[in-house]
Amino acid sequence: MPQDSSPPPGSSRKRDVSRRLFLQTIGISAATAAAEGQAANADAALNAGEPAIIGPKPARTSLQVNGENLDYIAEPATTLLEALREQCNITGPKEVCDRAACGGCTVLVDDRPVASCMMLALDATGRKITTVEGIGTIDNPDPLQVAMAEFDAMQCGFCTPGVVTSAKALLDHNPRPNLDEIRAALSGNLCRCGTYPNIFNAVLVASGQAPVVEPTDRGRSVSGEQA
Repeated sequence: MPQDSSPPPGSSRKRDVSRRLFLQTIGISAATAAAEGQAANADAALNAGEPAIIGPKPARTSLQVNGENLDYIAEPATTLLEALREQCNITGPKEVCDRAACGGCTVLVDDRPVASCMMLALDATGRKITTVEGIGTIDNPDPLQVAMAEFDAMQCGFCTPGVVTSAKALLDHNPRPNLDEIRAALSGNLCRCGTYPNIFNAVLVASGQAPVVEPTDRGRSVSGEQA
């Protein structure tokens, strides 16, 4: 005859199952209460004329990027960098360190340089966003981009979009910066190839000034002659 595998009355297994069900019930009740509380807070904010509380579900919004409104749907925790690259197909800003330490993801928000990996996309809604794609094109490059190419101020090119964006913000607010001001403005942009002298020269020339830093590219001088 088959044996009864059920635990005897009062066994520890029965107590474990009961304890598990109890904890699950507590967890569900807490989640329900939190959701109800969030809904109540959202209703209160709307009634008070305050900004609506967004989340936890994905939200639809739009970004004004390079003069164009781009609609997207993303989680509230989506960063501006993620929204630009994954939702809007704007791939100039690069994800490198993902902690605002390298400058590879720099974009302009209301004409100010911002690390897009540290800004929520929803916080950028309604604000003017400019990426390297909006600074110039292949057919109509910005003078800064022309100077960057002439001085070979990049090697791998991975940091270049962020460098150009930060330098553009500097030149827009200070058309003729000195070398110290250029260094300070670009201090948050890391170039692992070490082309800083070439970058500084490019910014100086783009501002209508003479280059003053000895370039490092393959031992060549500014004129292209062997040093």
